Amino acid sequence: MPDATTLRIAIGDYPHTLPLKRGAIVSPWLKLDFVEIKPMHKAFKPMVREHAYDASEIALVTYLQAKAYNKGLALLPAAMLARFQHGCMLFNAERGKLGPADLPGCRIGVRAYSQTTGAWLRGILENDYAVDLSRVQWVTFEDGHVAEAKEPAGVIRARPDQDMTKMLIDGELDAAIYGAELPKDARLQSVIPDPEAAAQRWYGEHGLVPVNHMVVVTQALARSNPQAVAELYRLLEAGKQASGKTGAGMPAVGQIDTAPFGKEANRPCLELLMSYAVQQKLVPRRLDVDELW
Repeated sequence: MPDATTLRIAIGDYPHTLPLKRGAIVSPWLKLDFVEIKPMHKAFKPMVREHAYDASEIALVTYLQAKAYNKGLALLPAAMLARFQHGCMLFNAERGKLGPADLPGCRIGVRAYSQTTGAWLRGILENDYAVDLSRVQWVTFEDGHVAEAKEPAGVIRARPDQDMTKMLIDGELDAAIYGAELPKDARLQSVIPDPEAAAQRWYGEHGLVPVNHMVVVTQALARSNPQAVAELYRLLEAGKQASGKTGAGMPAVGQIDTAPFGKEANRPCLELLMSYAVQQKLVPRRLDVDELW
């Protein structure tokens, strides 16, 4: 493709991205130069701070903060990763029972205060379980991806030599929030009881799966080559169709869509997450969903 436009892109390996990454879906004039980064969250800070790629998967809270602080990124309505969050806060059962009502007064670890899984869980706990989050001591292990977005008052940082899971097991933390991979330790159990059933009830109320990651492009690319951005979205959507999911953002009969595509399909999720972000002082102002694209 000598006349093709090439985009450097960092996205993870999912059923709906592998057809693109393996070359099963191609464009006659847009070439995707995939940058492999594992774990995926390591791509977010360089994308926000350096525009290291033309396009990238990004955590949604990171993007909301980047938009609020004018970091020069634009969102595509293409979800990469979504999951129910109810089982992602764990406690050490050997140290006694811990449920949502017991969290005020506890020390809870989270990789970064702005971690999207943490934002979803705090929103669920505050709004569905009436947990007073102002009485929780948050302990973080990394800074956020957007330098201007500071942690709220009262959030403390663990020492560089401390490990979140060891602190949880040793009792230095009462609970901890995990992202993609939960530790395989039988002692560590979900703070929210029967999280699968709780998630299904939550889905019945909200009709959505919490999206963690979507795709962004630089605003410079969107201004200089909007055709390339449109073609990128077309390729991503074709990958979803090839993976067996529908392209309109609706799950097949009997299935729940964990990769919604399209502005309207993603609007309820973004509106709910924005309300949580405002509650948790993750953003300096409420953003309208139509500002995000």
